[in-house]
Amino acid sequence: MRFVLRIGGSVIASPIDSVLISRYADLLKRLKTQGHDVVVIIGGGALAREFIGVAKDLGLDERSQDEVAISISRIFAQLFLQRLGELGCEAIPLTIEDTVKCLHEGKITVMGGLKPGMTTDTVAALVVEQINAELFIKATDQEGIYDKDPRKHVDAVKFEHISFDDLLHVFDEDKHKAGIHQILDPEAVKILRKGIVKVVIVNGFEPENILLAIKGEKIGTTIL
Repeated sequence: MRFVLRIGGSVIASPIDSVLISRYADLLKRLKTQGHDVVVIIGGGALAREFIGVAKDLGLDERSQDEVAISISRIFAQLFLQRLGELGCEAIPLTIEDTVKCLHEGKITVMGGLKPGMTTDTVAALVVEQINAELFIKATDQEGIYDKDPRKHVDAVKFEHISFDDLLHVFDEDKHKAGIHQILDPEAVKILRKGIVKVVIVNGFEPENILLAIKGEKIGTTIL
């Protein structure tokens, strides 16, 4: 199977969890040896948002804030890449074309952000579109998508399935801004809804959930 995995910074980087990063790296190695084509996009999490705050305090514009966040996401991608060893690309892809090239070389592709104005969710969606992925998995800090923020509302209800149309009504933000933090970026939704790829949102603190999603088992929230 050819799939794209987006690991939220809220999972492995808020705070930084070296044990979880290692578990993901081992899982990716296993999936690659099983014949899967894998592209992984890593977010910068709380550390990226902290540096965005510093950039704001320095009076930097939103483009500059984004550039700082992109640098942080690439640092985490570099950690993954080093941990993967020979199975990973030689370097972090800086363009979609670099990603495709690495994938065609039979390597596990790991990347962070690409350019200002584009979240790592949107990067992942563009990769899905470019490589004709069969599955897109987003590993988050929640069990799936809820009708309202479960961190604020004890009566929040998780969706097992939700349509892209309904998804846009659930989210707080409808456009990009530096440091946006919700289950799936609205710009990414606009790209993903054009394709036929299956989208599954899972709890990323347990890497085995990725295997369940690949097997098509009931896990998290499926976006149809």
